[in-house]
Amino acid sequence: MRILGLESSSLVASVALLEDDVVIAEYTVNYKKTHSQTLLPMLDEIVQMTEQDLTTLDGIAVAAGPGSFTGLRIGSATAKGLGLALDKPLVAVPTVDAMAYQLFGCRYRICPIMDARRRQVYTGIYSFEESFRVLKEACALSLEDLMKIFEESDDKIVFLGDGVPVFREAIRETLGERALFAPAPSSRQRAAAVAALGMEYFREGKIQSSDEHAPNYLRMSQAERERKKRESHD
Repeated sequence: MRILGLESSSLVASVALLEDDVVIAEYTVNYKKTHSQTLLPMLDEIVQMTEQDLTTLDGIAVAAGPGSFTGLRIGSATAKGLGLALDKPLVAVPTVDAMAYQLFGCRYRICPIMDARRRQVYTGIYSFEESFRVLKEACALSLEDLMKIFEESDDKIVFLGDGVPVFREAIRETLGERALFAPAPSSRQRAAAVAALGMEYFREGKIQSSDEHAPNYLRMSQAERERKKRESHD
């Protein structure tokens, strides 16, 4: 089985091609570039380097949110366009699910945190010692509410994501030595993880057509919030 993975939910832009248990190619850049300028050239580079025929794909896995509204729209539009052009199904993979999926064998709780601004994080809670388990589905929480969840147990927790540099000290202050932090290679989004988890979801029948696919933003954009606020005062 061959799955193409696309990840553009944050500053990271990443494209990967997975065949069964082998990552054939992955192109990842974590730098200030517009995803609309990077995703398709990265895909083209992978195709040329590996001489792969995209018509042989079984499906396209895309990080479907939460994350940057602009990044998610670009990733979604890219996946939908490819799905239509190649007549392939899409697999919507929650961003934080794919992040947690990188930590196979971890005996602690896994908690990706993406900085959602306003002292909020996009997050979820997982375990992955033997099999991948979603303990709390992707959601938007204040850091304080997330810390309250972990204060109720004695478990150690591994945090990862771009929210770590922002909230590391606050997390340490609350959880002390129970808070662990993933190393750099495992701490950001990767299209290979999106593709790998997407392959599992594909096998479970969790596929959708290009027309059916839409990003999961989890909350309204700032523009939508401001419009709703204006309407409430009219």
